[in-house]
Amino acid sequence: MAAYGLYSHIQSNRRRSIALLIGLFFLIYLMVYAGALVAEALSVNAGSDVLMQLAWRDFLQAAPWATVGTALWVVIAYYFHQNMIDALTGGRDVTRAEAPRLYNILENLCISRGITMPKLKVMESDALNAFATGMSPKQYSITVTTGLLDRLNDAEIEGVLGHELTHIRNGDVRMMVIAVIIAGVVSFFAELVFRLWFYNGFSFRNRSDDRRGGGAAFAILIAVAIIAVAYFLSFVIRLALSRSREFLADAGSVELTKNPDAMISALRKIEGRGELPGATSAVMEMCLDNPRQGFGELFDTHPSVDSRVAALVKFAGGHDPGPLALPPQEEAETNEDQSEPPPPRGPWGPAADESSEAEGGSPGSSDSSAGPWGPHTGATSQSGHN
Repeated sequence: MAAYGLYSHIQSNRRRSIALLIGLFFLIYLMVYAGALVAEALSVNAGSDVLMQLAWRDFLQAAPWATVGTALWVVIAYYFHQNMIDALTGGRDVTRAEAPRLYNILENLCISRGITMPKLKVMESDALNAFATGMSPKQYSITVTTGLLDRLNDAEIEGVLGHELTHIRNGDVRMMVIAVIIAGVVSFFAELVFRLWFYNGFSFRNRSDDRRGGGAAFAILIAVAIIAVAYFLSFVIRLALSRSREFLADAGSVELTKNPDAMISALRKIEGRGELPGATSAVMEMCLDNPRQGFGELFDTHPSVDSRVAALVKFAGGHDPGPLALPPQEEAETNEDQSEPPPPRGPWGPAADESSEAEGGSPGSSDSSAGPWGPHTGATSQSGHN
């Protein structure tokens, strides 16, 4: 899979993403049926087969309402998800005047490929990370942390912005937002069903006239199994949507910038330093790097930096410098605060009185041989001849 020939793979990945999202939406109906099964088991004395038939009848009646409710949930998230993310992360819009370096790099990337420039946001954090959000061209935005701006050079920042632009261009951002929204619905239904079950005090156990040998208990066990499977699959699908796209976004960044080494060094600097304080797992899944790890890589939302770098080395011809250590920012700031301010300088070097005092002269005298790059090597000999 070459770094510059990924368009067919991107199209295939989009189709798989749509299929995954349809499957994720279908999980909501499974949750509705599981909820109906629990409700019938807690209210009707009957065998498990009768309870499942009654639950199916209830599901058919509730399905339209579940569809409307989910659609309303999606609509609300469509218009207000950015506000919720900004409230969690503290991101704020910046203009060219406020962040000229960052703004110009992003603008040049967009102009070079005819991409509509997304909004640019900056969040105050020492973490090194960035993420893109939005569900339409008018909503797309890229958020960058101040820590990333301070620690990465222009070429590396360009690689990061190219990564996020690729997520936007490929439709990854929209798909991830929708997946997070629907997964939230699944979590909501799961919690609702379990609360319904526990708040009823397992009342199905107290029924003595159930002649089917524990039909209610069996029906509830089926419902719990459905809920557990639906919740687990929604989680796995979210991981699949995220993990499969990071390689494509890395390759897309190289395609935009023509600089695989900059993307590799950016990943190495960001590696393990991207944890955003106060950010939920849904926000971290959208980030360039998610340092939150599960068991090995099974439950990681992103591939490891090593595997991403290896792909860039193999397919884009980059060079891996290995893990990069950053200088401690706190120590640099302390030394800078304790150092004395530099002496005032005029257009041709140090101030006249300080220059003359340094050479043993009296205040007010000046050395006419000092130029914009400092004193000439022949200044002493010339003054001696005079």
